[in-house]
This record gives sequence, structure tokens and C-alpha cells, in this order.
Amino acid sequence: MSLKIVQSPDPGLREICEPCTPGDRDLLKLGKQMAKMMYANNGCGLAAPQVGCGIRFIVIDVDWDGEDTATRNPIFLVNPEIQELRGEPVTDREACLSCPGISVPVARQPWARVRYFDLDGEEWEIEGDGLLGRCLQHEIDHLNGRTLFEACEPAVRIKAIQAYDRAVAMGAKPGESQIDVEA
Repeated sequence: MSLKIVQSPDPGLREICEPCTPGDRDLLKLGKQMAKMMYANNGCGLAAPQVGCGIRFIVIDVDWDGEDTATRNPIFLVNPEIQELRGEPVTDREACLSCPGISVPVARQPWARVRYFDLDGEEWEIEGDGLLGRCLQHEIDHLNGRTLFEACEPAVRIKAIQAYDRAVAMGAKPGESQIDVEA
């Protein structure tokens, strides 16, 4: 199966995803394809609905330097669920492979703890702040049918949608961010 990145306003991006079966061997193949696609588009995370699969599965790699393949260390999260968020929300710019051409200010709590299963069906927890905390929240939003547009403030959402329409008209591709939307 050949995957492609689903772009907004595809209705599949707004649907709540179904749980996976931990240890399902089909997830290994899907995960490898998703990681390859994430790296090819300079992403640090990708959720299954972004490739047209309505399941609770994400891949992240916030440590990859964007060039050296030796620094790639993808983490595959099956059925990830946020257990705890901490700290006062911090606003920072976010982009999304499903909304190419723009970056928008999004307020998120700086620290997250997430419970998930790995590809072998073992249960784990991951916690982090900074980009890791933000990426976990962003990708889990996708599993809950929440896109970048819903994650930003309502006043910013209107500007973001307008900027996205312009970026698409200019031929924006996943991984590109030509327009910075201001708050």
C-alpha cells in the first residue's frame, strides 16, 4: 500500500480514531512507511489519520537533526493517551504536514506524560517538555480529530485558514512553511 499525506480539509482528519490491537504485526509495516514519509517531509511527528488510517497510532522523532540518517530514532506509539499535562501554557509556532505552507502560534502546556504500547505490545510511558511535549500533544490531537486549526485561538484560526488557502494556491507541499500566521 502506498501512503500519501492527507491534507486539510479532508474530513478524515476530523474523525476520532479507533484503538489498535497492541502487538499487531501490521503496525510494524505501517510504522516504517509513516517514519519514512515523516523524514522525507522534514517532520518530527506523524499520526495515522494523516496518511488516511483512522487508528490510534503515531510516530515521533524530535531528536533527528534533519540530515544525518544515523540520528534517526523513531518512537512508535500505539494507542497513546495523555496521562498528565503540567505548566502554564506556552505559545510557540507549530506547523503540520497536513496543513502545508503555514506555521501558527499554538498555546500548549509545556510538559506531557503519555501512556502507550510499543510495536511489540508492551506498555510504556514517555514524558517530556519542549518539542517532545508539544509534539506528543499535537499528534494525539490528530487522533482525536483535532487539527492545527482547532488547536489555535479562534482569532488566529481565521487568519490561519486564509493563509493556508493562499499557501495551497501557491503550491505548498508537506514540510514547507512559507507563511507565518501572527496572533
